[in-house]
Amino acid sequence: MKTIIVFIIVFGLLVLVHEYGHYYFAKKSGILVREFSIGMGPKLFATRKNGTTYTIRWLPLGGYVRMAGSSDDELEIEAGTMATLVLDDNGKVKKINTSNKVVSTDGIPIQINKTDLEKELYVEGYENGDEQELKRFEVWHDATVIEKDGTEVQIAPIDRQFRSASLPKRMITNFAGPMNNFIFAILIFIVLAFMRGGVPQNTNEVGQIMADSPAAKVGLKTGDKILKVNGQKTADWTAAQTQISKYPGKQITLTVQHNQKTEQLKITPKKVTQQKQTYGQIGIMQSMNTNFGAKIAYGFTAFADLSGQIFYLLGRMVTGHFSIDQLAGPVGIYTMTSQATSQGLNTIIYFLAYLSVNLGIINLIPIPALDGGKLLLNIIEGIRGKPISQDKEAIVTLIGVGLLVFLMIAVTFNDFQRIFTH
Repeated sequence: MKTIIVFIIVFGLLVLVHEYGHYYFAKKSGILVREFSIGMGPKLFATRKNGTTYTIRWLPLGGYVRMAGSSDDELEIEAGTMATLVLDDNGKVKKINTSNKVVSTDGIPIQINKTDLEKELYVEGYENGDEQELKRFEVWHDATVIEKDGTEVQIAPIDRQFRSASLPKRMITNFAGPMNNFIFAILIFIVLAFMRGGVPQNTNEVGQIMADSPAAKVGLKTGDKILKVNGQKTADWTAAQTQISKYPGKQITLTVQHNQKTEQLKITPKKVTQQKQTYGQIGIMQSMNTNFGAKIAYGFTAFADLSGQIFYLLGRMVTGHFSIDQLAGPVGIYTMTSQATSQGLNTIIYFLAYLSVNLGIINLIPIPALDGGKLLLNIIEGIRGKPISQDKEAIVTLIGVGLLVFLMIAVTFNDFQRIFTH
């Protein structure tokens, strides 16, 4: 249960941060955001404010910002649809109810024949099913439509649509989701540095000594430097940790610098087993740089280091060193969440930053349907001097969605295989 709660919170935060980036810059660019959803599937909760419907949906895997006129936005009322029109005091349509889940008692029943909710703003149809007289109703600029599932969204005249915004505004709106993930990760790393009390330093200097540990029992002190492990030089923390881990349950000799004097200590690392691997630990922590500036800088350096690792892996995939084991879907992420949860709050927070960086970078891959694919289309538009037709963009997006669905199925299948074979 604890893992499930952490998983939902982590996923929810990542989606909220990512989608809020798109939402904020769309609003600033004058683009109508019809819906801001956290989760997918059937609606659990909805409320409207300033032209946007905010929804929470049952499946806590993903979310979306529905921008009017974007490639993934549809608001079409088919001919023959039965609806109820609610008029304002000026006789204009302020609400079009096409849902059986919401009852409008003060409206006009109509069978829709034709609508134009972008340019001329009208609804045409047969009132009370009377096919002898075709009536036309003028629609208010900020009218709403209650869709089949009961979600109420605002109509989008052409001046409020995504494609009406300038190219730079559309580009920053597309980039804003990954950008928010990067900013979020940097802030989390900074918070983590303050929670830890400093930034780990890759030196051979010993930090905190764990109580009742092998290190404490042989008299190792904070500030001591581990110069050698069994005669092998250890110039930094990585080297010392690597050498010590090789000897679980076996006595080793540490060459230590203590108060400017060099001495040798006999010590037996404790056996520790994780993920079916056994290694040695003596109960020491890295030394920490507690400087305020170092804690702030850690946010940026940790982000840069992690980004570099991700780009390295992506590069290996491009050059043919691809393995599906390098990817993880929701099932794999749930498994990693379980491992992080068992290791405490600091690990959970680091894992949140780790996923945020991954989400931002993966979304920038130039695959149609991802933010990177949309940015690529923006760049092509800038070079051509005109946008790609909506029909062609829809086809390209559909292909991208198909590829992503196929990849998600393959990754999820592989995640289950890893669970049942380990």
